[in-house]
Amino acid sequence: MFDRLRRHLRPTGQGEGAPQRHPPERQHNLFEAAAVYVAACAENDPDRSAEAARWVSPEALSFGVNELACRALVALARERGTSPQHVARSLLGLPAA
Repeated sequence: MFDRLRRHLRPTGQGEGAPQRHPPERQHNLFEAAAVYVAACAENDPDRSAEAARWVSPEALSFGVNELACRALVALARERGTSPQHVARSLLGLPAA
């Protein structure tokens, strides 16, 4: 929301009263949307997560979030020398299976 407002109010250097020209909206891919969405949720930033959720369809966002979760679990499991299942249960506060 603030990015749109900032772009709208940004000076264009065209003189007063001249129509403002805005750069075309950049297309975001589903992995970028998922990364921003999850990071914003982790940082408790609902405005940023809502913005990222608008970049792609809900199905695409769901796929991207799932892919991010899988990759994160694999990376953490390698770091910890344990299984992804153990890491997932640990992160969620579940007892070991």
